[in-house]
Amino acid sequence: MATVTVLGKFETVRERARALRESSKHRLTASAIESFKPGPRRYEITDLGCAGLQLRIETTRAKSWIFRYYWQHRRQRIVLGAWPDVGLAQARELVTAARILLKRGIDPRTAGLAPQGTRRPGRASTEVVAFRGPPTDEHSIEFLASEYMTRHVIPHRKRPEQVQRMLDREILPKWRGRDARTIKPREVIELLDGIVARGVKVQANRIAGVLGQMFRFGIHRALLETTPVQLLYRPGGREKPRRRVLSDEELTAFLLNRKLACRFERSSRVLMLLLLTLQRRGELAVAEWREINFEKATWTIPDEHTKTGQGHIVPLSTWALEELKELKRAAGNSRFVLPNEDGTAADDPKYITRSVARLQRRFRAIGLEKFTAHDLRRTGRTGLARLGVATEIAERVLNHARDRIEGTYDLYNYLDEKRSALDNWAAHLKTLLRAAASRVASDSAPLQHVGPVVPPRR
Repeated sequence: MATVTVLGKFETVRERARALRESSKHRLTASAIESFKPGPRRYEITDLGCAGLQLRIETTRAKSWIFRYYWQHRRQRIVLGAWPDVGLAQARELVTAARILLKRGIDPRTAGLAPQGTRRPGRASTEVVAFRGPPTDEHSIEFLASEYMTRHVIPHRKRPEQVQRMLDREILPKWRGRDARTIKPREVIELLDGIVARGVKVQANRIAGVLGQMFRFGIHRALLETTPVQLLYRPGGREKPRRRVLSDEELTAFLLNRKLACRFERSSRVLMLLLLTLQRRGELAVAEWREINFEKATWTIPDEHTKTGQGHIVPLSTWALEELKELKRAAGNSRFVLPNEDGTAADDPKYITRSVARLQRRFRAIGLEKFTAHDLRRTGRTGLARLGVATEIAERVLNHARDRIEGTYDLYNYLDEKRSALDNWAAHLKTLLRAAASRVASDSAPLQHVGPVVPPRR
């Protein structure tokens, strides 16, 4: 052991270090915390009243709470918050909570112990204290989300990318690095309240459903024991079904001016096909030419492309075939009805929705109130009822889910009945178009809407 000649009352370096450690230990009180002054270097004061709790004093006079502990035989430390935002009593409570987590085998760094918005003291930046666990930790929220996507969502959902998008944008950024076992019901509520506050209430309901399913999956996989999703009702409130139906006057304006209102010819033909076939935009967006039989005038939608998981055959009217032939000419050699820019894949169904949303000002100029692509499907279903088409036939045209017993034993495809219904609907639209054309001709006016033409966006 080395002996130092000038040490004052201390005989060895070890004794002096021990004395310095002891001098840095205090049973902290509020007045004592106030009295500590900054030194030439940052230093810590250990609280004798709470094992592992330290008060760090920066050279800038800022003070913060530190919890020191051992995890997997290595010393760790986490910042619990800045003083006086986090008081002495609260800091001791956080340490107590951290020790409970340690007994459960949970690293406190992954438990989100620091109060929301706690910032590292003594720094000008807005860095928020965050506790990050290893991404391979089977109890982390990232691991749970990965298992949920791989083992449940991808095998069982037709559009798993929608769930992945919710996880990436709303859930994982909020709880990144957290141990999923430490997430509390109140945190789930605060997450959903924030989404509702942005005005996307329906999205809040969807995310609540994904959260509930994901944590139940975690219980099923023995990753969790309980779920923090304990909602009594939907956070976004009850969703009212849309009731928007285009009137005959609006349909007439649409038929007369759809090419004028749509910025691109393909958009015009897509909307017309949705109105003539009454199928979902997603089914049309991912359709391939092998599904279209021009000789038999049919469109065979496979099971994997439908919302219900039950494919069906859509009879095509003469008008619908004309629109499809034009789309085929534009698609070139692509095997997709609506290919992307390079023709190697189908276009995203969301582009149809976004296209209609961007065209609202132009449609309003020709006499149509705000509508969505799905409203065309509802308009057609209402039109079939007005034309006297039986409910069971109209529902089969739309391929709505049927009663389990009926779906099991009634395997007739109703192709002739569906063809008659869609032909009558196309004939009704042609009648509206001819009547409007006759009125325009009698008035010696051009076949256009009255009012300003909306210029296309540059």
